[in-house]
Amino acid sequence: MDLVIARPEGLYCPPGDFYIDPWRPVERAVITHGHGDHARWGSQHYLAAAPGEGILRSRLGAEINLQTLAYGERINHHDVTLSLHPAGHVLGSAQVRLEYRGEVWVASGDYKVEPDATCAPFESVRCHTFITESTFGLPIYRWQPQAQIFAGVDDWWRQNQAAGRASVLFCYAFGKAQRLLQGIDASIGPILVHGAMEPLNQVYRDAGVALPDTLRVSEVPKGDPRLRQGLIMAPPSAGGSTWMRRFGDYSDAFASGWMLLRGARRRRGVDRGFVLSDHADWPGLNWAIAECGAERVFVTHGSVNILVRHLREQGLDAQAFDTEYGDEDDSAEAPTDATQEPA
Repeated sequence: MDLVIARPEGLYCPPGDFYIDPWRPVERAVITHGHGDHARWGSQHYLAAAPGEGILRSRLGAEINLQTLAYGERINHHDVTLSLHPAGHVLGSAQVRLEYRGEVWVASGDYKVEPDATCAPFESVRCHTFITESTFGLPIYRWQPQAQIFAGVDDWWRQNQAAGRASVLFCYAFGKAQRLLQGIDASIGPILVHGAMEPLNQVYRDAGVALPDTLRVSEVPKGDPRLRQGLIMAPPSAGGSTWMRRFGDYSDAFASGWMLLRGARRRRGVDRGFVLSDHADWPGLNWAIAECGAERVFVTHGSVNILVRHLREQGLDAQAFDTEYGDEDDSAEAPTDATQEPA
């Protein structure tokens, strides 16, 4: 018996009678992390890693029926032994380890293998079958060390300060924003954020993640010199909206793994692109798959066919799972409409 199969509601564990990141409401849902394509409202019971509790309650509602496990803690449900292990993606992200009658499967959710200070680092978990994402599952995707990206943001910010321009950095409100906040040089100037970001920043702080002080943009009057000296962080949906008018002359940038592609930068219409992703790149995906020791691999969202073919060429039993998970795009975000803040 396969421990995980694809059903219309999501990825289902038949012997355990629960789903992993279902995209339809179900009785029992095990959640790998809080992005909107993996954690959806409406299920009766949720199970997730303890560090992600604040995120899930802020996004799905404080009243959800949520049970949490510490990383590595094991529970038994219908003779399936289940545990959660760090995925290194965002705060509270987890891989789901399932063991039944000597067979071990790991559903990794979304993950990255370069550690950062905003979440527990990726932990390789030995298994017979591994379920992996492939968001950036093409050989062209190879990330620079994150310290280089943070230094690039700092340099761009300083240059804008010297020219008297505001610095507007677009990034996803959950995960990417906090990683940038933790990595940039906060001594350069004040950091101002869109109203959609600050509640999530507070969840990270409450979880013990050290972030620099931030101000909501709405708390700073128009014409205040801090608007030109500071770094302004906003979700992509704020771009081109009336919310941007307060900044006058500004330079804008976007932080995403997609910024590796010129076409993506051109479509975003921003001055700069910083290649920073919370997903594994091509070498990271292949390293994670090799480290877990699995002989069988299921590939979910992203460049599925490319990665499946590559893994088969390596001698693995690889195939695709048809899912409704998204890529690293706005669909993974909480509502971030610019109208949440006054223009």
